[in-house]
Amino acid sequence: MKKSISLLLIIILVIGLSACSMNPPEWAKPGKHKELKDMKIGLSISTLDNPFFVSLKNGVIQEAASKGIKVITVDAQNDTEKQMNDIEDLIQQGVDMLLINPTDSAAISSAVQSANHIGIPVITLDRSADKGKVETLVASDNITGGKMAANFIINKVGKHANVVELQGTPGASAARERGQGFHEIADKKLDVIAKQTANFDRTQGLNVMENLLQGHKDIQAVFAQNDEMALGAIEAIKSSGRDIVVVGFDGTDDGIKAVKEGRLSATVAQQPVLIGKQAVIAASKVLQGKKVKSRIAVPLKLIQ
Repeated sequence: MKKSISLLLIIILVIGLSACSMNPPEWAKPGKHKELKDMKIGLSISTLDNPFFVSLKNGVIQEAASKGIKVITVDAQNDTEKQMNDIEDLIQQGVDMLLINPTDSAAISSAVQSANHIGIPVITLDRSADKGKVETLVASDNITGGKMAANFIINKVGKHANVVELQGTPGASAARERGQGFHEIADKKLDVIAKQTANFDRTQGLNVMENLLQGHKDIQAVFAQNDEMALGAIEAIKSSGRDIVVVGFDGTDDGIKAVKEGRLSATVAQQPVLIGKQAVIAASKVLQGKKVKSRIAVPLKLIQ
């Protein structure tokens, strides 16, 4: 009986220690009376292999430097588990604020809730978190952007044109919202004959587009939910010798260059540097005890 009680106590102790694993040591807990110049922000990016997110990171660093705020950046490499571990490390380093660009909007929720529990405020960039308290989401209006892409295709190739859609990472709010906006128009005025994920990746965009071209001989237009997939798609289309309208999303340097050269039909351009800067401006307000809007929208523009 004594052995059973001892074993039960050990189990309770282990569970208790596990529950506290996200808590920083006392010296690293966020301070309540620091000057802004003494603050430290943790920035978790979904992937730095994508030029869009590199620009977003640069915007954060530029604005933080102007305010004397230190930034610690970690790259999740599109790995949800790594992002969770990265955020735990940032908390252990005593960051005063977390800026998170989620790999997966649902999966990141537990990390946001853990930060909430120990009083570290969270701001999300470009993609939202499904659960947990977020001070604000700084992002473009992805739904409107999806509509802009659909309307451009209608104007370019006409109503009821045969269109395929290259979708972003499943679970990412940006992919859901861009798709939602696109289909609000396309399902009524275009014929979407195929849709497939290419995970916001250029190489996957090329491979998926090659397969779609083999399976569908009547494609007139492509909506790619980011420029990386669009750039992969146009390489596949070029090799096929076919003439197909392609619309991307993000307005990366490579995407805009491709539009200017006539290789890409258009891109719905975000302003990633501005997203990063606006996130830091909002973070500085929160760290000073000020209120911010629940969503900060950064304007879009169609480049064609």
